[in-house]
Amino acid sequence: MSPPLLHVRALTKTFVQAGVSIDVLKGMDLDLAEGETLAILGQSGSGKSTLLSLLAGLDQPTSGTISIEGKEITQLSERALAAFRARALSIVFQQFHLMSNLTALENITLPLEVAGDVDAVKRGRDAIEKVGLSARSTHFPHQLSGGERQRVAIARAFVVQPKLLLADEPSGNLDAQTGRQVVDLLFDLVKSRGTTLILVTHNEELAGRCGRKTYLKDGKLSDKIPNPVPPQQNEFLAPPGGRQGAHKSPS
Repeated sequence: MSPPLLHVRALTKTFVQAGVSIDVLKGMDLDLAEGETLAILGQSGSGKSTLLSLLAGLDQPTSGTISIEGKEITQLSERALAAFRARALSIVFQQFHLMSNLTALENITLPLEVAGDVDAVKRGRDAIEKVGLSARSTHFPHQLSGGERQRVAIARAFVVQPKLLLADEPSGNLDAQTGRQVVDLLFDLVKSRGTTLILVTHNEELAGRCGRKTYLKDGKLSDKIPNPVPPQQNEFLAPPGGRQGAHKSPS
């Protein structure tokens, strides 16, 4: 039996606010095989986005291990981690996170350019065609609709052919119809490429499109549906811009 693509053990994350320690993740374990699709559900403030930031190497856990393709990412240097992340995983954010001064095509090719890929433009054009936006390739983000911007973000995520795709409420900023179209596109690409997917969401219907789903509550994952409870005080989100940024409440 082959080892899991993602192997997480005893993962914890503690934030300190006004001198008070808040345990957001409490000894979490998770295994995910190559090609699996997993939805992680939980209320706002349960720690879903914090978990995603840790899995992406954008923040450091308080303790525990995260291995992707057999590499323990918590032990990598910043440079080695950046190189590994560029090759092995991609993220689709709710807020798109496109570069405002770059065109749609330039946003898509950016990770390839950073990696020194000589075929960056060709691969970028192939990717933007797959999301149906070839005619908008020279447009800047402010000239695109919300759905188009998320399509560009999806194309950027897939252009590097990642082993692991992390998606944080990818339709959360879109109207219902546009959101369904974007989610359909995302799952079509995941299926056609055999990409391993972790989707964090509070939407049960969206989660049902994944092969597995689990619930994040009280800092741990469980396959059992939790009883509804008021939002907890763990309103923290590890910032997407780096591993050492200030802690803030998620939207």
